[in-house]
Formats: sequence, structure tokens, C-alpha cells
Amino acid sequence: MMKLTTPQPKRCQKPTVKAQKLAYLLFELPDLDIAEKFLCDFGLTTAFRDEKHLYMRSAGPEPFCYRATKAEKETFIGFGFMVGGIEDLEGLAKVSGASGIQKSGYIGGGHCVRLTDPSGFIVEAVCDQEVVVPLQHRSALPLNYELKTPRVNDTQRPPVNTPEVLKLGHTVLEVADYQETCAWYTQHFGLIPSDVQVLSDGSPVVVFLRLDLGSTPADHHTMAIAQGFMPSYSHSAYELVDADAVGMGQRILRERGWKHSWGIGRHILGSQIFDYWQDPWGHKLEHYCDGDVFTDDLPMGVHPVSREAMSQWGQVMPTSFTKPKISFSMIRALVKNVRRSPDLSVRKLITLAKIFG
Repeated sequence: MMKLTTPQPKRCQKPTVKAQKLAYLLFELPDLDIAEKFLCDFGLTTAFRDEKHLYMRSAGPEPFCYRATKAEKETFIGFGFMVGGIEDLEGLAKVSGASGIQKSGYIGGGHCVRLTDPSGFIVEAVCDQEVVVPLQHRSALPLNYELKTPRVNDTQRPPVNTPEVLKLGHTVLEVADYQETCAWYTQHFGLIPSDVQVLSDGSPVVVFLRLDLGSTPADHHTMAIAQGFMPSYSHSAYELVDADAVGMGQRILRERGWKHSWGIGRHILGSQIFDYWQDPWGHKLEHYCDGDVFTDDLPMGVHPVSREAMSQWGQVMPTSFTKPKISFSMIRALVKNVRRSPDLSVRKLITLAKIFG
């Protein structure tokens, strides 16, 4: 049985607050027109647009789940967590480096506190957002099995159109300071480690963190943190109604000329049926359905890491999925962080390179 040999990840018994939901992602992009086109083809809906800002929403009751601001360079800024109320914001405002409580300047309003995690990502805690009318979406298709056949004298014909995104499900970050960053999220937002993948020496390289909603089931992970050599956005994931929606999403995005990244397959940890795509700047976005949900009493699992361990069936994760963009700034960050971060070493980077190509 695999064992963890480091202090993190572990759950915090008395966190500052317990996050209730992943609310939105924040980007800076050089072309909002092409961003909007891709995101609409992916299954999001435009909530608001002007020359400098683009807000996209899911079919759920949230006013938006994706915000892009026009800028010269593409950058992932961070994300927002929904929290319980003003009392939660008051607690987070006391965290080192946090802003005071302020009115949100985004559509949907509400109040927020802005924090910066140990890896430099902006994390906004928000409450009292406006609830909007959910958008219509199709129901899951009935499936025939050997002992149960609800579809009689009828055919299976999912609509040939863009699948509706039901919600923003999770985001995945790569960080150099793995231990400190992991501890920050468990301590301040009450995230619970569902599963961790480790190297042969027991050191963690990926942790899947879920919300602590008590006895209410929560997605296997709302956030994942992976050991990297610099802070970077890995991907974000968006839930669809069923596997046919995931398949139809692939058809539509292929026909419209967007770049495929990996899939279709089914993950092992989390169990989601998945399909990954890239936006025009290489940011990865995932369609998924049929994910695991856990209550707060399920303990953390520890598993060996490998490319093969990322899926039960379908294509093995391609090396291109984790291949970084080589640049002078990237090499400089690699050298700096290997020297500085207690979580990094040349040996660990070589091991990760062998595993993920």
C-alpha cells in the first residue's frame, strides 16, 4: 500500500472558512472576439460583453463562470470561490495579504475579499452574488441495458448542436511550492484531499481536493494541484449532461476547426468521462460527465502516479498534454525554483519528465 511521506496534503480540522462552490475563472486575453467564438462553440453562453470585458455563463443559476479582460498578453489570473456569507469574508480578510471586504465589480454584484495564494494566483472569495434564471438544457438520454430497457420502439438521436455546459466543475494548477500551496487551500478554504498520486518514494505530485459540504455529496475534486517547476494553469473542466453530450461536443468542435488535446476516455480518480480541447492560446478546457461525488467522511486515497493511471480506457494521456512551452522565461523560472523551492530537485524533475514525457 502506498504511503505519503510529507505533511501535505491533509485536511485541516479548523479552516478559516469552507468554500461552497467554484464560482468563476479569471483570464486576460488579447482577442475577445475569438475567445467568445471558441467558448460559445465549447458550450458556454455570453452573459455580458463590451470592448474590454467578456463574461460567459453556464446553464446554472450563477451570473457567470468565466471572465476575460482584454490585454496585450494572454494570462491566467486566478479564480473565485463562493463562500457562505459576510462572516466568512470577515474571517478571510484577516488572512495575511488579503484585501478588505469590498463590493464586487463584476456582473452579478455581491461582496468579495481578494487573496493571493503562495504560488501567486489570485483567489477571490465572493458571497451575495445575484442568482439568475437557469438556461434550458436537454435531459440525459435514457440508456438501454440488458436487464433494463426504458427506450422501446424509439431510437437514440442526440441533437447535433453545441452541448450545454451545466456548470464550471474544477480547475487544475501546477505549482513549484507544492507543500505550502496545498496547505494554504486546506487551511483557508477547507478543501479536503480526496486522492493523492505519489512517486515511488511517497512524495506527492498531484492532489485532488474537494469541497467540504458535510453530508452533502461534493464532486471528487473542485481543484487539483500538481507539482511543477513554476506556477501555471493546467486546465479547467465543465460538466455536461451525459456521455452523448461529450461525444457531440467533440464532433462540433472538430467540425469547427478547434484543436483537440486528449480524449474521449474515463478517468480513474474521479471517474469522469472526459474530452479535452485547447482555446486559441493553448489553454486546456475539459468536457466531462458522470464524475464521483463524496461526503466529508471519506478518507484520502494514496496511489502511484503514471501516465497510464490517468485513464481507465481510451487514449493514454499523450506527452503533448503536459509538455510546457519552451521559452527563456520558463528556463529561468525552472533554474530559480529548483534552487529555491524545498519541493523541487533535479532528480524529481527528471523522474517527472520520464513519467510524463
